[in-house]
Amino acid sequence: MASGQESKEELEARARQGETVIPGGTGGKSVEAQQHLAEGRSKGGQTRREQLGHEGYQELGTKGGQTRRDQLGAEGYSEMGRKGGLSTTEQSGEERAQEQGINIDESKFRTRT
Repeated sequence: MASGQESKEELEARARQGETVIPGGTGGKSVEAQQHLAEGRSKGGQTRREQLGHEGYQELGTKGGQTRRDQLGAEGYSEMGRKGGLSTTEQSGEERAQEQGINIDESKFRTRT
């Protein structure tokens, strides 16, 4: 989210340019749209958690990670984690790896069929 010093007009301008100014508001072209998107995504997750219960919801997340690891293989999953661990709010993992001279072998990311 932007600092408290930024005006609504500045946030609106950034949102119109495609920048996410509200956490979870990806895809919204206005501050209001981003707020609605973030709220809807949060409510969807809460509803699913209520349906499954706490343990079921945690298990669902674990299964998703295991499935992705199976798709990428152990090496690919590890490389993906390295890249993700380098990312910051200002830079993607790829940008940061290039800046720091860290080699990320994306050929290991290939989904196995």
